[in-house]
Amino acid sequence: MNPSRQEAIETITLLLTQAIDALESGGPELVEPASELREMVTRPPRVAIAGRLKSGKSTLVNALTQHHIAATDSVECTMAVSMYLDGAPARAEVVGLDGRVDRVSLGQGPLDHLPRPLDEVDYVRQFVPNVSLQRLSLIDTPGTATLTVDNEQRTRRMLIDGAKGLEPQTLKLFRVCKARGLPIVTVVNKWDRPGKSPLELVDEIVTEIGLQPTPLYWPVGEAGDFRGLAKLSDEGEPQEYIHFIRTAGGSTIAPEEHFTPEQALDKEADAWETATEETELLAADGAVHDQELFLDCTTSPMIFASAMLNFGVHQILDTLCELAPAPGARLGDQAAVAASQSAMDNGREPGDEFSGAVFKVQAGMDKKHRDSLAFMRVVSGEFERGMQVTHAQSGRSFSTKYALTVFGRTRSTVETAYPGDIVGLVNAGSLAPGDTIYTGKKVQFPPMPQFAPEHFRTLRAKSLGKYKQFRKALEQLDSEGVVQVLKNDVRGDAAPVMAAVGPMQFEVMQARMDNEYNVETIAEPVPYSVARRTNAETAPELAKQRGVEIFTRTDGELIALFGDKWRLQFIQKEHPEFFLEALVAD
Repeated sequence: MNPSRQEAIETITLLLTQAIDALESGGPELVEPASELREMVTRPPRVAIAGRLKSGKSTLVNALTQHHIAATDSVECTMAVSMYLDGAPARAEVVGLDGRVDRVSLGQGPLDHLPRPLDEVDYVRQFVPNVSLQRLSLIDTPGTATLTVDNEQRTRRMLIDGAKGLEPQTLKLFRVCKARGLPIVTVVNKWDRPGKSPLELVDEIVTEIGLQPTPLYWPVGEAGDFRGLAKLSDEGEPQEYIHFIRTAGGSTIAPEEHFTPEQALDKEADAWETATEETELLAADGAVHDQELFLDCTTSPMIFASAMLNFGVHQILDTLCELAPAPGARLGDQAAVAASQSAMDNGREPGDEFSGAVFKVQAGMDKKHRDSLAFMRVVSGEFERGMQVTHAQSGRSFSTKYALTVFGRTRSTVETAYPGDIVGLVNAGSLAPGDTIYTGKKVQFPPMPQFAPEHFRTLRAKSLGKYKQFRKALEQLDSEGVVQVLKNDVRGDAAPVMAAVGPMQFEVMQARMDNEYNVETIAEPVPYSVARRTNAETAPELAKQRGVEIFTRTDGELIALFGDKWRLQFIQKEHPEFFLEALVAD
């Protein structure tokens, strides 16, 4: 420290001490306030460590003190706010909500259990002989979005939660993929623009989704100052620096320069040191790639990139090629197997006879021909253009004479395709998302999942004379999955309720109805914001509740709409016997 600065601090401290002494001599009623002020002036500064659950806060405490003083494997202890102070002998004071203090001897290790239930604990003071704690007192917190409301409230007594960084729809997609066991590779885009720190993003993913990011490439340079990527080893240590060179407008993939860690330190100085420190914290917390955990949807490889500058694109492609699971077996729809009157396969292996699953149908891609293109993923066997296949849902046979691959506006004919390949079938009007086509013994895969809707509007044609076109367009767009169509006897077919994940879906639907079917429509909001699946037993009584309306979706499912989440919670509390199932994805 600068000598003049140190001298100034000592002078100010002396003046404050003299003032406190004068206050203390003012009378008995001033002794206690003076004592509190004296402690504030003389004690080391207190630093609170805040973060999401399992983000490495306790590990950071241990790193700062160079001793294992914070428990990292005891959920009970990490769920309590803990203050780490210098003192001997090593001991803990567990302060309860009732003011009672329980003292626990620590010995040589951290506090590994609490002497009373967690819900009765306010905070914990831990005294440890430590040089680092003579200069700095640390406060370890359970985080601002932990497992229970009580834990969060404990932290909020000392800290203010930061703003959320993940978009709601991104969170929804993450949760659906995780719920369905789909491995996830996380790409953080737009790193050339100012934003949150990378560690904050890791914290949010862990907390909001329960998925542990395991960085493969870590950014060098903060958000808005993207210089390159540190390629991490299997142990999570930077083993190479990839420096990107900008191209004109990011028109091509950015040229790369590769440096050793030593060369990177010379080139990037503080930026490289920061990246190294951050990766060390993550590695210490166990955020290291494991292929089995990735395929089990427990962890998610993480990459930072900038699509605008074409930074990191090469690394994304390499990662997908290296880590993405190979096409595997697909289980058949067990409900269809049980209802079938004939023999059916329970599923298909990649080496079995041909089968494919339709996941998207797009009409009007070519305005000149009003064509319809059904996108199919090959599940098993070999697809050959012109082969005769069977549509599982209808039992009809048709020829695949026109088969294409589509890249942007470019189309090219497909002659053969294999498991994992995507093929577009032209003018396959009978196909809808979730349908199955096959050769040989019948097989039928489960239907496509549908996202939980959050926005609802009624839709009707401006002109009654356009009702026929309106109905045809509605059926087509519903089969494509643009929106979910909900109907009931009260509203009728002329003004069904459209359910969508985001409001842009309504705009897309209205625009396509106008452009492709020449039907102008009017969309009006309805007073609902929450949807739940129900059943025939619950529906009659549920429909009698205020602020609830029951609809039938086109797939036959009964959907209950509620005014808001509080109305839903009230009904669930009053009628626990009602069947109400959340719609993460059908």
